Amino acid sequence: MYAKIQITGIIEVKTGMHIGGSSTFAAIGAVDSPVIKDARTNLPMIPGSSLKGKMRALLAKEYNEKLARKPDEDAPCLTRLFGSAKENQVKRSRVLISDMFLSNEEALREKGLQSLTEIKFENTINRVSAVANPRQIERVVRGSLFQMDLMYEVEAENEVYEDMDVLAEGLRLVQYDYIGGNGSRGYGKVLFHDVKAKAVVGAVPKAMIDECNHILQKVEE
Repeated sequence: MYAKIQITGIIEVKTGMHIGGSSTFAAIGAVDSPVIKDARTNLPMIPGSSLKGKMRALLAKEYNEKLARKPDEDAPCLTRLFGSAKENQVKRSRVLISDMFLSNEEALREKGLQSLTEIKFENTINRVSAVANPRQIERVVRGSLFQMDLMYEVEAENEVYEDMDVLAEGLRLVQYDYIGGNGSRGYGKVLFHDVKAKAVVGAVPKAMIDECNHILQKVEE
């Protein structure tokens, strides 16, 4: 059976989020650490790799029986879903996560925001010399919404529900962690809303999609 199931939803940024972009050509006095932005709109975005990497890292803590030095050594349910490049055991990823773009620019501007990012000033102090090292970190403002788009490829009907359960658990875990950098300092807390599955390629039985949606409900529970 060859089919694809699309999983969509909304990512709500609950605290300022920083996913780093390039500062190679920053002018003197400019922000030290900018966020990554869509080149066409210059609006903040969430790379699909950031969400996928965070999900896999958190799931590895839950499913791996021992510390895996490489992703290729993850539990079978993870390498089956996210892929593996292990020699003689190469597996293609069953899940594709697209880059996510800001979807509520107009609503944010109506609230009086002139910029859709904020600059947070931080300072580190050298404990020996007491010299301060100030820096400016750009963050996506809280309340920003991003459209999530995941594509799951059905390869074995008898594994769909287990894969979907792992995906749902990964999204749920992200809500108790963070996306991007500096999470220990309160950055990057997110929530997922309206997570739903639908068949977009192939003859996927309605009962299977209904069960997938039932499994995905646990993301928001």
